[in-house]
Amino acid sequence: MGETAGQEHGIVTRSAEYIGSFPVDDSCLDDQIQQLHTQLKSFKYCKSKRTVSLRFSVKGVKVYDEDETTLLMAHAMCRVSLSTSRPSDAQFAFVSHNPGNSDAQLYCHLFRARHARAAQFLNLLLCRCFQLYFLEKHPEEAQDECSGKKPTRTPSLLNQGFPLSVSALVSFRRAPTQGLLPGAKVFSQPSTEQVSSPEEGPTSSPTLVRKMAIRTKGLRSGAYRSFTFTPIKQRHLQDKLSAPQEKEQASAKACKSPSLAETEEALAQAVWCWAGVSSDCSSSLLADDVLGAFLLCPHPKKPSRGSLIVRFPSGLVTHSIKNSKGKFRLEKCHNDFESLAALIEYYTEFSEELECSLSCARVNHCYDWEEIVNKSSRSLQDNKKGTVKNHSWV
Repeated sequence: MGETAGQEHGIVTRSAEYIGSFPVDDSCLDDQIQQLHTQLKSFKYCKSKRTVSLRFSVKGVKVYDEDETTLLMAHAMCRVSLSTSRPSDAQFAFVSHNPGNSDAQLYCHLFRARHARAAQFLNLLLCRCFQLYFLEKHPEEAQDECSGKKPTRTPSLLNQGFPLSVSALVSFRRAPTQGLLPGAKVFSQPSTEQVSSPEEGPTSSPTLVRKMAIRTKGLRSGAYRSFTFTPIKQRHLQDKLSAPQEKEQASAKACKSPSLAETEEALAQAVWCWAGVSSDCSSSLLADDVLGAFLLCPHPKKPSRGSLIVRFPSGLVTHSIKNSKGKFRLEKCHNDFESLAALIEYYTEFSEELECSLSCARVNHCYDWEEIVNKSSRSLQDNKKGTVKNHSWV
């Protein structure tokens, strides 16, 4: 898979090979996933392919030709029901209703990446789009910024962290002594009444500063007024100092909303933790996800320890994650791992002591089945009347 990509206005572009599409039975979710992976295996050695560019955003998935000039397919996010991948065969696929179809038939669109990690990345991108789409539709379910630890800022596609508030750049009462006013001079002559340096803090009173300025004749008698009055020079200084703060505040607003991440590690962490969604909501959504879907979160009884919540056939099961000397292990399991990523990757391939292996597939919890059915019935009525409509993004 080519690593050319743009992340402009929340859009991430990656290239892959389009294998084709096939119908998917409208059955229960677990049966549908099992049938889907059986069919994906049968296309492992399929030679029919076409190089395309995939564009992911919260609005949906668009498929262009190799030169990114001709639009081949456009799937609105509300039409995409689930995303999955088979890293062992470098396959990535998603299930959706095709726009413009009069029936409610589901289709699986299959792509092949250059290698396993590329297929994983494509799947993680769409899974993260599902989560961001959910947050867009249900902002009341967003994680409370005031509760728990705030996530640290990492160079990732997910800029989930929040910048620290800006400290005061310069104390206005110390401004004249630092030579910040236009035309002001800094004097280094010794004096019995020394003015405190910026590092020492405002230990000297404004009266002493004013007396010193008058004695050295660096300022006229009336030049140092109370800062409740803002002459032109002082207002100019205030504007200069407030400009960086305004930029920082604008940057803070932009970083508050979760977004797609720039690295595979950050993207995986976001998908696994449902970053930005409250823990109660993400746990309840997990119960309606695919078999083997999981959630990484702090342990409910031991906040200093992590936990892995998995949707097993028996229901949601919480496994504590032990971290001893840099090694990670699930409770009641015997394998140690160097990282959480290695742990999840292993149990995605092997179930071992777990009821079933972890799944990389995810459901779009904002998939709108009723809208699809209603549009299909309206489309049939329009076709009977001879009306033709253009279908695009919804």
